[in-house]
Amino acid sequence: MKRVFFVAVLIALAIILSFNPNLKTILAGVSILLFGMIMLEEGFKVFTKGPLQNILKKATNKLYKSITVGATVTALIQSSSLVSVITISFISAGLISLSGGLGLIFGANIGSTATAWLVAGFGLKIKISALAMPMLVFGVIFSFQKKASLKGIGNVLAGLGFFFLGIHYMKEGFDIFKEYIDLTEYAVTGYLGVLIYTGIGIIITTILQSSSATLALILTALSAGQIEYENALALAIGANVGTTITAILGSLSSNIAGKRLAGAHLIFNIVTGIIAIAFIYPLANLVDNIAESTHISETNYALKLALFHTIFNIIGVVLMIPFVNKMERMLLRVFKEKIDKDIDEPKYLNEAILEFPATVISSLIKESKYLYKNALFEIVAHALNIHREDIKSDKRIKKVIKKSTEDMQVDVENLYYKKVKTIYGEIIKYATTAQNNLKLTKQQNNTITDIKIANRKIVEIIRDVRELNKNVTVALSTDNRHLINEYNSFRKKLTKVLRVIYLFRTEDNTQKYADKLTQLKKQAKENIRLSNKSIDRLIRKDLITVESASSLFNDYANVNNMIKKLIEVAELLYNDSDSLFENE
Repeated sequence: MKRVFFVAVLIALAIILSFNPNLKTILAGVSILLFGMIMLEEGFKVFTKGPLQNILKKATNKLYKSITVGATVTALIQSSSLVSVITISFISAGLISLSGGLGLIFGANIGSTATAWLVAGFGLKIKISALAMPMLVFGVIFSFQKKASLKGIGNVLAGLGFFFLGIHYMKEGFDIFKEYIDLTEYAVTGYLGVLIYTGIGIIITTILQSSSATLALILTALSAGQIEYENALALAIGANVGTTITAILGSLSSNIAGKRLAGAHLIFNIVTGIIAIAFIYPLANLVDNIAESTHISETNYALKLALFHTIFNIIGVVLMIPFVNKMERMLLRVFKEKIDKDIDEPKYLNEAILEFPATVISSLIKESKYLYKNALFEIVAHALNIHREDIKSDKRIKKVIKKSTEDMQVDVENLYYKKVKTIYGEIIKYATTAQNNLKLTKQQNNTITDIKIANRKIVEIIRDVRELNKNVTVALSTDNRHLINEYNSFRKKLTKVLRVIYLFRTEDNTQKYADKLTQLKKQAKENIRLSNKSIDRLIRKDLITVESASSLFNDYANVNNMIKKLIEVAELLYNDSDSLFENE
C-alpha cells in the first residue's frame, strides 16, 4: 500500500508541475523544510537517547506527568515522530504501560503546536535566509566530525538551517505565485468552506506526511495573503486529522504496540477534529479575545492561527483524559496478540525494541526470564517426574520425591521444539542484531553477551535433562531399590536447587537465597571432580549392572553440571537486573 501511495504522489506532483511550473518554488521550499526536519530529528537522537529515555520511562506513572513530558519534549526537539518511536519501543519492551504511552502521545500533540509558533512568531518576521546560510555552513562542518556529539550538533544546525531556508522559499514562492493567481478567489465561507478546507488540509498532510510541514505551508500562504483566515483555520484542523493517515500507514508494518498507538492517535485526532469543526466560530472568537488581551495585532493572522491550533489541541486532550482507561481497555481488546497454541512465540521481542539499547536489554532480559521460569522450570521438573506445585510448596523434599513415582511420560524433545527453540532463536537474533547495529556502551554490550550465554546454558540444561529423564524413567520402573535410591538422590538434589531458585526470584529476602545458591553451586563444582562413593560401593558389591553403573556415572556428572548451570543462569538473569540500566 505504501508503494502504491508513493507512486501516486509522484504522478500527482509531476502533473501539478507540468500544468503550473510557478509552484516549483513553493514545493522546493516544502521539500527543503521537510529535509530540515529529518536532519533535526537525527541530530537530537544523539543527545536524547539516554536522558530522553530515562525521562520518558520515569514520567509515565501518572497521566498528567506523561502528558506534560510528552508536550515539553516534543516542543523542544520539534519531532513528535521521535517521541512516538520511543513510546512504541518502550511499550513493546514492557517498560511503560499503554495508558502511560497514551499520555505521551496526547502530550506530543500539544507539543507539536510549537512549530506553528516558531514559524508564525519568528520565521515570518525576519529575513531568515540570512540566518539559515550560516547555520548550514557550520552544520555541514560539524556533521563531518567523527565524534557523535559534534555530528549531532551539525545535524541540528543544518536541520534548523534547512527548516528556515524552506520557509524562505515558501514565502518567495507564494509572492511569485500571487502575481499569476490569487487563491483567495477560491475562498469558501460558512460551514461548507470549513468542510472543504478541512478536507484539503487532510489531503496535503497525507501527501507531505507531516502536519508541521502543512502548518508551515498554511502560515506562509496566510502571511502572503493567498488564503483567507477562516479557511486557514479549517486547513489547520485538516492538518491535525491528516496525521492519522500517516499514523495508520506507519502502523501497517508495525508491531501490536504501534497499532494500538495508531488507533489512539486516530481516535484523538478525529474526536478533536470533530469538536474543532463544530465549534470553529466560538473558538475563533475565543482566539480574538485572547489576542486582544495579549496585544496580538488584529491582523496578525499567523499568530492567531498558531493560538487557535494550540487551543483546540489542548481542549482535545482535556476532553480525552477522563476516557484514557476506557480507551486503553478498548485498544487492548481490539488489537490482540496473535497466539499460536502449538509453538510458543516471543512475548517481548519485536522490531520496535531495536531502536534503543535500553529497550533491547529490557526485552531480552524479560524474554529470557519468561523462558527460564516457564519453559525451563516445567521441562526440568516434569523430566524428574515432579509436579511444579510441589517444588513451589513448603513440603519436605524427601516426601515430595517419595510420593512422585508416577511416570509423567514427558517428551523433552517435543517440549523443546514447542516451548524453547523459537524463543531461543529470536533472543539470539535480537541480541546479535543489537550488538551489530546499535551504539552500545561496554557495559551494555557485556550485558547482552551475558544474556546470550544464559540462554545457551538453558538449552544445554534441556539437552542434559533429556538424557537424565530416560534413565530416571527406566530406574523407577525397575525393582532394584539401590538404583532407585541413587536416581531419587539425583532428583532430590535438582528439586532442592529448583526450589531455592524459585524462592530467590520470588521472595523479598533475595540475599538469603543467593547465599544458598552460592553454596549449592560450590558443592556441585566440587562433586564434578570427585567420584561418587555410593556408586563405587554398588559396583563393588555387584548390586547394579554394568550398564546401570555407566548410566549412573554419566548422570552423576550431568546432574552436578545442570545444578551449576541452573544457578549460573539464575544469577545472570535475576542478580540486580535493574542496575543494567544505570549507565545507559
